[in-house]
Amino acid sequence: MEDVVVTNASQDCRAGFVSLGCHKPVNDQGQQCPRPIRRATMVSKLVKLGFFSGAGLLLTLSGATQGSDLPIKAPRKAADAVYDWTGFYAGLQFGFAAGSSQWSATPLAAGSPDFAGSFGLPATLNFMAGTGSYFAGLQAGYNYVVPSSHLLLGAEVEASAPNSDVLRPYSIQGRQTVVDPVAGFLTFGEQVIEFGTARARLGYADNHWLIYATGGLAWTYGRRTRTMTAFDGTISGPDNELFWRLGWVAGAGIEVPLSPRWSAKLEYRYAGFGDRAVTFPGGQQFRSNLALQSALIGVNYHIGNDAASVSDVFVNGPRALETDNFAFHAQATYTNQYNPPFRSPYLGTNSLIPNIGRKTFDLTLFSGLRLWQGAELWFNPEIDQGFGLSGSVGAAGFPSGEAYKVGSSYPYTRIQRLFLRQTINLGGDEQTLDAGINQFSAKQTSDRLVLTVGKFGVVDVFDINKYAHDPRGDFFNWTLADTGTFDYAADAWAYTLGAAAEWYTGPWTVRAGLFDLSIAPNTTALDPRVSQYQLVGEIERRYSLFDQPGKIAVTGFLTRGRMGSFADAIALAAITGNPADITQVRRYNSRPGVGLNLEQQIVDNVGLFVRAGVANGQREPYEFTDVDRTVAAGLSISGKLWGRDGDTFGIAGVINSISSIHQAFLNAGGLGILVGDGMLPNPGTERILETYYSLPVLWTKLTLDYQLITNPAYNKDRGPVSVFGVRAHWQY
Repeated sequence: MEDVVVTNASQDCRAGFVSLGCHKPVNDQGQQCPRPIRRATMVSKLVKLGFFSGAGLLLTLSGATQGSDLPIKAPRKAADAVYDWTGFYAGLQFGFAAGSSQWSATPLAAGSPDFAGSFGLPATLNFMAGTGSYFAGLQAGYNYVVPSSHLLLGAEVEASAPNSDVLRPYSIQGRQTVVDPVAGFLTFGEQVIEFGTARARLGYADNHWLIYATGGLAWTYGRRTRTMTAFDGTISGPDNELFWRLGWVAGAGIEVPLSPRWSAKLEYRYAGFGDRAVTFPGGQQFRSNLALQSALIGVNYHIGNDAASVSDVFVNGPRALETDNFAFHAQATYTNQYNPPFRSPYLGTNSLIPNIGRKTFDLTLFSGLRLWQGAELWFNPEIDQGFGLSGSVGAAGFPSGEAYKVGSSYPYTRIQRLFLRQTINLGGDEQTLDAGINQFSAKQTSDRLVLTVGKFGVVDVFDINKYAHDPRGDFFNWTLADTGTFDYAADAWAYTLGAAAEWYTGPWTVRAGLFDLSIAPNTTALDPRVSQYQLVGEIERRYSLFDQPGKIAVTGFLTRGRMGSFADAIALAAITGNPADITQVRRYNSRPGVGLNLEQQIVDNVGLFVRAGVANGQREPYEFTDVDRTVAAGLSISGKLWGRDGDTFGIAGVINSISSIHQAFLNAGGLGILVGDGMLPNPGTERILETYYSLPVLWTKLTLDYQLITNPAYNKDRGPVSVFGVRAHWQY
């Protein structure tokens, strides 16, 4: 997941991105926003308290995201007049859903009985796996306050994407198994993949709050499944049937203004859907109804009721919400990549496939609450959709840091970050830290201690480089956004639970962290026992060379977990005659690594970065990618040099390599995290060249990107591969 990194500013990260000091450089143009209009009434204060604490601090942005290239704009000054609820608005929401479904099924075969039962759709949360029956979505509407009256009439539409399990599609779902005396065991399931409403609103509007009732039409898009397990253990299915549902919805809520443009709401809804039938293969008819309840929290940006206001938002984008004690930002990124045909004499499980295109989209909500002096709580739910090229495999330096191996055709929601950051000033020169994504404006001293604990990305704090660290703003490639050998602890989305400490003293910074690994290498759930972990340390030195600022950092890690030895996997394959399988030889062991990270401004508007790293090549990488040695270098050049202040041109190259035993493992048919062509008779170093040009278009950033990958997955028999990409990024 842009500009210059502000020290200790968080950033938005993904497998290969940023967070607390992370891939995306934090925008240093943010401004502190004025306080919300007038003094809040007791009702307003209570609603705001419920908004930020009672809802579980739903809007706490993930780690200090590196701000985007776009400036963060402060809300307009509040007027002394009555708050104007009339006009168009749009916003985002986050909530939990629960419900139930009564079902029945006709006999499967002669002699089979009728079946009936119920699905429970409980409100659940598994923090280690990142799953639960929560959802996030978008809403838009129009309000009209009757003149000389407090009566508000309005209309609103919304659509939401849920997540309850690490299955595709992500959904709110239930399952039940019954016994058929003829066919065996039948497992029926029902999933709500997407849902939304179109509603009227009727309310009472005051200066400091709005209370309303709402009701109208509701819809869901879902899937019904049937899996049959015969008494002899033979499994058939699952049979899938996708379908739409229409129903009704009613609810109530309260909304309060937070600033002249922003308001926050708490809302409850109940939706009911009548019986809907589908027919599975073999003619079995399955019928069910659905009742769905949801409690949500949301924010709305009020566009206004005149053409000038609408035009202003269209041209300049919305203003960020920044007050003394809470903040809200958002970002959206779309990418599309295509690799034309290339030489490919054979294919394996993890091979890059010729002549394909893939796209991704993500929308992240960043919400923060200032708890006490120096303490900030941030929360980042995110909606993701799409796939990387070839399912995000085929090159150790994968060409898109915006793509995950857990891609999905349907949008789904994940809680990517939820962390607390405490800054303790220790003295020295005082400096002002501007507000931005995952960062409140603050006064801090040059000597300070920064503590971060919760769920965030390791690369939110470590291995930060302002010229190459954010696939949403600069280089796309995984091994340019981060050091390729930095096998940092993470789930499949690049986030983990842990704690980090940073000590700033003069030109030096010392960082240390302890983080949880996933249950098994490169999987979706973190280890709940925390018996597998990673230690990370970093020493950074800032300096000036010929009056140009720069810094150099050395980062080391030690991973302790169940991982396989390449030699053991090869030996087992020789005995069994099967392809080498690293999963069969995993045992508790260690894997260390170290990396060097340099950033240097050469002249104004021209920056250089260099990275290099080495890791233990005898054991499998655990989380990031298949690299044992790496060196990368590149330039970032501002368009100010040619009169285009908002443009950026970047060019960089990276060379990745693996140990000889790692090569032998791949040649024996072994599979890595991202590589594995089934054989590797002619190994070589993987060499990647990437160049991009980024420019502002209205209030978005448009980027054109090209990558040339020679010897993808270390295979001289394949490629070279050209990858063409385009990216649109929006952030406020």
